[in-house]
Amino acid sequence: MASSEQPRIQWLGRWGFMLAATGSAVGLGNIWKFPYITGEFGGGAFVLVYLACILAVGVPVMMTEIAFGRRGLGSPVDAIRRVVRESGRSSAWSLIGWMAMLCGFMILSFYVVVAGWSFAYLWKMLTGGLAGSSVDDMAAVFEANNANPWNLGFWSTLVTLLTMLIVGKGVQEGIEKSVSWMMPGLVLMLALLIAFGVFSGGFAQAFSFLLSFDAGSLSSEGMLAALGHAFFTLSLASGAILTYGSYLPKGTSIARTTLSVAIADTVVALMAGLAIFPVIFANGMNPAEGPGLIFMSLPLAFQAMPLGTLFGTLFFLMLSMAALTSAISMVEATVSWLCDNKGISRRTASWSTGIVLWLISTLAMLSFNLGADWTLAGKTVFDWLDYLTSRLMMPLGGLGMVVLAGFVLKSETFRDELWLAPLPYALWLSMVRYVSPLGIVVIFIDALGIYQVSFAAQWPWLLAILVAMVALGEALSPRLRPALQARRAL
Repeated sequence: MASSEQPRIQWLGRWGFMLAATGSAVGLGNIWKFPYITGEFGGGAFVLVYLACILAVGVPVMMTEIAFGRRGLGSPVDAIRRVVRESGRSSAWSLIGWMAMLCGFMILSFYVVVAGWSFAYLWKMLTGGLAGSSVDDMAAVFEANNANPWNLGFWSTLVTLLTMLIVGKGVQEGIEKSVSWMMPGLVLMLALLIAFGVFSGGFAQAFSFLLSFDAGSLSSEGMLAALGHAFFTLSLASGAILTYGSYLPKGTSIARTTLSVAIADTVVALMAGLAIFPVIFANGMNPAEGPGLIFMSLPLAFQAMPLGTLFGTLFFLMLSMAALTSAISMVEATVSWLCDNKGISRRTASWSTGIVLWLISTLAMLSFNLGADWTLAGKTVFDWLDYLTSRLMMPLGGLGMVVLAGFVLKSETFRDELWLAPLPYALWLSMVRYVSPLGIVVIFIDALGIYQVSFAAQWPWLLAILVAMVALGEALSPRLRPALQARRAL
């Protein structure tokens, strides 16, 4: 293969990949969204459905992306092109890689603005800039933070600089070393905040909100929320996991590593809930605030509690590190492609990417102030970046990835990379060919808002789609039985 012509740098070990991939998965959305939707849709009942969705959609797709990366030893574009050529297929399939790489870059273009909020609030917490006596006061602080383009631009620029500084140092010296202390540090701060919450007076209520088993609250809307979050939380179809997988040593089990990342991501999200909601309940606040929970309700709650400044600072420091670990993963695909294809150093690739990123993110940042009226079809630059990536590019990219792996490529490609026993391999292949695509189609339809009726009312159509996919799969790629026979013969 072309990928073997020159050695590719690798993670120092499985632990490095796990921390990096978990850091990519644990972002700002995980800190507030997963705990809230867990409590809203039945607590422990929602968690069980979410874990089932992770196993049915998230884990198979993530295994596929990692296998693509390790087999192709390159960025999403290069890795997919090499793997499809190995199978004798058209290199046009590398368009999936282009979309994944572009998707990650576009997400980061507006994500650095959101990440800048956490850094700004860390500074405000340290300097006493979050004084207020009501949620309305805190809302005014948040609006003032966004209304000033110099202020908001400074913090988003800082996130961009820190991201490029880390990525520019390389996979081992930059990314791996950074996540080796940022992720344990994040977990330690969560543990301290949970300990603080135990004595806040609201821990029992928070625990019940998050983990009580209430199957009656698990509506069809909750099932869709579990399915969608299971896909988006693992940073799938954005180029990050595939590129990280290209640095994974050959002797590392993709299946075990993927399961470890999925479990770690879920545990951290639940820990975030146990850290946040005791403070919210102890102060009689509404847990359904969404982003406002982080930037309006929590700062007010910390003010009212003993040692609130200390623990508020810990919280926003944790939030800033979660944002940074996600940011460095989103840009790695672009930097990797530039290094591999343009013959430039990693440092040059990083800062060149950073300049383009800064220009686009500045337009996204101005959507909150000077450019609020720069709209197309009622959407600002920030809104369009969010809409195109989360509702179109990620679901389509994920669907293309599993269709390519399940129906187009030679079975030997993934059998060699995953190195699973016959039964687990058959299970993975069945999931990739039928279950995961069906789940992604549902996510795609829901994200576009094409239907607003209940999920339960859709089951005849979904069953028909599944039957059609099975029939099509058997017609186009009847390889499962020969693949298992070949595997047993090894």
